[in-house]
Amino acid sequence: RWIKFEEKVEDGGVRWSAPHVPALPLHSLFQLRTCLQKGTMLLDLDALSFKEIIDKALSEQPEEAELRPELRGRLAALLLCQPQHQTTKSLLRLLAELALSPCQGRHSTAVPPGLLHPKCPSAASLSFQLRNQFKKKVPPGAEAAHVAVGEVKFLEKPFSAFIRLRRGVALGSLAEVALPSRFLFILLGPRAKVKAYHEVGRAMATLLTDEVFQRVAWQAEHREDIIAGMEAFLDELTVLPPGKWDPSARILPPSCLPSPHRRTTMHPSDRQLHGDGDMSAAGDRAGLAHPHSGEELERTGRLFGGLLRDIRRKAPWYGSDFSDALHPQCLSAVLYIYLATVTNAITFGGMLGDATANMQGVLENFLGTAFAGSIFCLFSGQPLTILSSTGPMLVFERLLFSFSQDHSLDYLEFRLWIGLWVAFFGVVLVATEASHLVRYFTRFTEEGFCALISLIFIYDSLKKMRSLADAFPINWQYRLDNVTSYSCTCNLSSPAPAPGQVGEGLGGPQVSGHDPSSMPALSLQHPATLAGLSRTQCLARGGHLLGTSCQYVPDVTLLSTLLFGVAFLSCTAFKRFRSSRYFPAAVRKLVSDFAIILTILASCAIDATLGLETPKLLVPSELKPTNPARGWIIFPFGANPWWVCLVSVVPAVLVTILIFMDQQITAVILNRREYKLQKGAGFHLDLLCVSLLMVVTSATGLPWYVSATVISLAHMESLRKESVTSAPGEHPEFLGIREQRLTGLAVFVLMGVSVFMAPVLKHIPMPVLYGVFLHMGVAALNSIQLTDRVRLLLMPAKHQPDLPYLRHVPLRRVHLFTVIQLLCLALLWVIKSTMAAIIFPVMV
Repeated sequence: RWIKFEEKVEDGGVRWSAPHVPALPLHSLFQLRTCLQKGTMLLDLDALSFKEIIDKALSEQPEEAELRPELRGRLAALLLCQPQHQTTKSLLRLLAELALSPCQGRHSTAVPPGLLHPKCPSAASLSFQLRNQFKKKVPPGAEAAHVAVGEVKFLEKPFSAFIRLRRGVALGSLAEVALPSRFLFILLGPRAKVKAYHEVGRAMATLLTDEVFQRVAWQAEHREDIIAGMEAFLDELTVLPPGKWDPSARILPPSCLPSPHRRTTMHPSDRQLHGDGDMSAAGDRAGLAHPHSGEELERTGRLFGGLLRDIRRKAPWYGSDFSDALHPQCLSAVLYIYLATVTNAITFGGMLGDATANMQGVLENFLGTAFAGSIFCLFSGQPLTILSSTGPMLVFERLLFSFSQDHSLDYLEFRLWIGLWVAFFGVVLVATEASHLVRYFTRFTEEGFCALISLIFIYDSLKKMRSLADAFPINWQYRLDNVTSYSCTCNLSSPAPAPGQVGEGLGGPQVSGHDPSSMPALSLQHPATLAGLSRTQCLARGGHLLGTSCQYVPDVTLLSTLLFGVAFLSCTAFKRFRSSRYFPAAVRKLVSDFAIILTILASCAIDATLGLETPKLLVPSELKPTNPARGWIIFPFGANPWWVCLVSVVPAVLVTILIFMDQQITAVILNRREYKLQKGAGFHLDLLCVSLLMVVTSATGLPWYVSATVISLAHMESLRKESVTSAPGEHPEFLGIREQRLTGLAVFVLMGVSVFMAPVLKHIPMPVLYGVFLHMGVAALNSIQLTDRVRLLLMPAKHQPDLPYLRHVPLRRVHLFTVIQLLCLALLWVIKSTMAAIIFPVMV
């Protein structure tokens, strides 16, 4: 059988083979051409039953091949016999049959074949068609083609017929699954040529599965059109020499097939209809060279012209932006991106608090992310973008706070005026269509920026795990033989020892496994040392810890490292499970879609089972400013001199450039042509939303937000759409991204209510989230071409993959381009690691 690739019944008649590319003898194609030239050919035949089709085929034979009347009857009776189909049995059914086989004995229960009559087909054949799971592999709207070949004793010369019905007709149980039939090919002949008949039938089936020949077969009006279609097929044929390969070897289906349009442009006969094939190919190359030259970035020459065009482009899709989210895949995307955004907000919120004396902290970052992200998802041009605080913004906030402290200025009021000026400059950039400059961003720029952000994610996740080893140090000096000398007691009388005298060689904040609530009441007589006190009770009573094991936290670092590694490897394995050979496709897809959630649940179960006090995800539980000295509304006047509002223009220009570059480079990466986005981009509208949000976040003292590259890429990857039905051997086709607004909106709404979800979130270990961060960074890094070219530097030429650009660009130039990119990436990393990090988007 064929859908796109050939499947054979293996020896024994029980199992279908794996799909493979059919390998045809060249002579069988020449014989098929002879059959089409000399045999019966009926195009647009009006028939409603298989019997009527056979009668027409036998009665309209060419004169030189006409059969005697008695042979026609015997041949018709033979063709109308009930066919025997090879069933595709599930594993459970095979096991059941295997268990029952000893009871059934060796007696044959075969039913003699009956006549095929579509008006009243047998109940067994219809039930077989209804129960056949193979129909799930058939694409919707498909029609069946039947090829019948074999030897017949009573024939003296071959009989062949090619039939195309005017409309698809259900021919009872003739097909393995219930499908309308359109084409039939029959080849029967005398003995001694069975192998030749079989190969001709395989050639015909292969021809009918070819998309280019299908067009010809559908549109042909005469026999010559069918022959011309086969000649075109032969023109594209590739012949393998017999001594250089094994004909019994099965060629696995390729992961990518050429499109029928590109194949037709190569035919000289089609160049007049479709234009010059070379020019078409050149146009394709030009389009790939300028992936952002769409109408989204064309200048209109009018104020806000680009913005109005973005609104007109996105408005018709606004309703579908919510209805398209009604899919289980969106639920997994929401949970995945929510946890990633929460972790990112806690990380940057903590660093902001350290840099600004808690004028902006974790709670402010939570509320700002929830508000800004929700508004952006509702009104932006590309709602798949995830807003977040970024490294350059953090550096600017630190510099601004230090400047304010040194010059006795109110930090939040100074920051408010900077934000207002940035919003004004952003609106000016939107009005003048400055986003037009995005079309000059090259792959070099995009890959450099994406690689840097991905490496930052990888570095930060590893750095966080390294900091856990500092908080819960490993006891390298532990000796099992000295276990009796390790102790820790609470000393309430003598002064605290100098640092370094307590717990030498053992480290960590937890020293007692006792529950403070279960401690007995303290007596009125205070002994010098009380072993029953917990660490918290001891320190609360003014005591200090004394002993060699006071700083020892057993196995926390080890378990955290294991959870970190398990989370990263599990995320990667579950994501790749979609292409695994195990389990049905629906199960593989479900596991792949919910990979991150399954990883986090499994890791939480492991952590809870072992019961060690690993660091957990802690979110704010009260809605009040981190610094009590500030309020929720920042007033523009009163704390600073009047001239501050004018001086703020200078840093505002720098922040505007930073936001424009950071936002637009990320937007370019997210709107690449390979993502197959159907609803268009909105560069001007996105920049306007980010600019207007600056007003609100500045007036409320919340952090500033721009697009987060890695989290946004992870959001898009979690919403990939692939074809549901695929022919055996055919790889699922990437259909694009599930474009909608609801997943991002749900993520940021959950961010806002995270304050009330603290009792649940506190059970998630932080090392697991760091492992998810590492997975996101590695996945984003693997999505760019730079990573592939770096691998080429380490490969001998004979082991390098057959990449398209290696066919057209000398390897030396590819390596030179890669080395230059790596040097620029190293320079960006150095700039990022210094106080000059604020200008790093400009350097990109």
